[in-house]
Amino acid sequence: MTDGLLGIHHVTAMTDDAVRNYKFFTEVLGMRLVKKTVNQDDIHTYHTFFADDVGSPGTDMTFFDFPDVPKGASGSNSISRVGLRVPDDAALEYYLERFKAFGVKNEGIQELFDKKVLPFEEADGQKYQLFSDENNQGVAPGKPWKNGPVPQDKAIYGLGPIEITVSYFDDFKKVLSEVYDMKPILEEDNVTLFNVGEGGNGGQIILRKDETTPSRQGYGQVHHVSFRVKDHETIKKWEAKYNELGMGHSGNVDRFYFEALYTRVGDILIELSTDGPGFMDDEPYETLGESLALPPFLESKREYIEGQIRPFNTKRSK
Repeated sequence: MTDGLLGIHHVTAMTDDAVRNYKFFTEVLGMRLVKKTVNQDDIHTYHTFFADDVGSPGTDMTFFDFPDVPKGASGSNSISRVGLRVPDDAALEYYLERFKAFGVKNEGIQELFDKKVLPFEEADGQKYQLFSDENNQGVAPGKPWKNGPVPQDKAIYGLGPIEITVSYFDDFKKVLSEVYDMKPILEEDNVTLFNVGEGGNGGQIILRKDETTPSRQGYGQVHHVSFRVKDHETIKKWEAKYNELGMGHSGNVDRFYFEALYTRVGDILIELSTDGPGFMDDEPYETLGESLALPPFLESKREYIEGQIRPFNTKRSK
């Protein structure tokens, strides 16, 4: 039997401005930039990783910098909203006041599946919501950024439930259940809440049915979601499983910081990623994200790459 998924690994979205996005995530949300590198499939563009204090798997919100692509449009057949975890209800109140101070568009504190949430948007229209971990059980959170602008007892420390909206609801639901062994724990009209791994806020998918206008990819939209697997042996088992099921896939891709395996379920790009090696193999804890990091297989192209991307200052250490 294929080893199971452990939870959410990361979510990758598209931005039109890596600098503005960096300031929003570090200065407003209080998440740490743990890696500033390039998109390995398009080395002319940045790939930035925001996470907890040490870049733990399950805490990464990452971005491709695509300044020249059109703005995307929200709609069906998309990863429609990204969840981020905070420790408790008091943290939501803190962020509500913080959003007011920074002029962040938000919908106020609400309830969703008996949890308190705070939906909000970035300037480019990318949609998120904070989930309170009060009374939450399941996948463990990460570690809040020690030197960030948000108090550690209030700070974002991991990814929360990821919302996927599709027109082919029943077919997608079947794939999540039968291929990925996700467990439906709540079902309402046109929405199902799934547990992944140990579940809880760090391991849940919200699947919604929407047969209206499809989304359009572009900046301000999510590119893909990734789920955690233990190691190289596990990801190779998943590769074999995809082959047995006749599911097209990328084959195992070594991203240096983790290994990855991609497949597409309808319009939704799903990645499986190993928990390691992680983000501190090539940079020390004290200066994570402060320099342009390149995996060894791109190091010989450093001079060319640095000539193609516009530099921006992410130095925070003294």
